[in-house]
Formats: sequence, C-alpha cells, structure tokens
Amino acid sequence: MTEFRHIVRVMNTDLKGEKPLYLGLQKIKGVGEMFALAVCKLAKVNESVKTGEISDKDVEQLEKVLKDPIKAGIPTYFLNRQKDYETGEDVHLYLADLDWMKDSDIKRQKMIKSYKGLRHQWKLPVRGQRTQSNFRPNKGKGAVAKKKTAVRK
Repeated sequence: MTEFRHIVRVMNTDLKGEKPLYLGLQKIKGVGEMFALAVCKLAKVNESVKTGEISDKDVEQLEKVLKDPIKAGIPTYFLNRQKDYETGEDVHLYLADLDWMKDSDIKRQKMIKSYKGLRHQWKLPVRGQRTQSNFRPNKGKGAVAKKKTAVRK
C-alpha cells in the first residue's frame, strides 16, 4: 500500500486526496460524474477509494484513458465534442482546449451572423429564456438618487 498523498496531480490538475476518486476527477475541467466513473472502470481503478491512496501506476492508467478515451473504449456519446466542426471527428476536450474551442465556436457563430451568434453579440440569453424581467442591460448599475436635504438658516 502506498502512502497517503493530500494532493494528487492528474492531467495538470491538483486533486484533493481526501475525496473519493470519481469525485476528485470531476475537478478536471471537462470531466463530469458519468465520464469519471467510466474512466475509473476502464482504468481498472476502484472509483470509491480515496484519491490520495492511489498509486503512481494507477495515475498513469487514468491519464492514459483520459488522453485517448475512444481508444480506451468509452462510447462516443460520452464525449463532449462529437463531430467537430472542422475535422468531423469525435474528441473529448479538457482544460484550456475546452475553453478555447467554446470561444472559437461563439466567434464563428457571431461571424456568420447566426441567430445564436447575434444573441451572444447583443449579450442576451441564447437558449430561449424570457427577457422581460431578467437580463436587463443596466440592471444594478443605476446611480442612487440623492435625498434633498433642507438647509435651515
């Protein structure tokens, strides 16, 4: 048995050693609960063991599955980028790549002036929410009216 580590480094992310492994993996941006459970299952690591108790070999197995989930056997519907716009491939993105791809998708929508792109551009809700009471552009930014004080002589 290996010694307990309070911080475990997986995919350039520090995970807390006190949490169960499947909860700790969710701290990696781009990994949700079901994806974390699938990764643990395919890496043959117990998902309920504390993150600080796993060995370096287990960390390598987890990173191997995370870096190429399709090759490891994760189904394509688990991936967060199916049929990529430019390449047409199914990939799973993490960390900065996920942020960059999301930003580039929004920029592309703005450039082609799609409905969603225009809503992003105008800083309005994109997914059909109502706007009568929420999403006001100047909400909370108004100047407070000053009270007139009577000057007595």
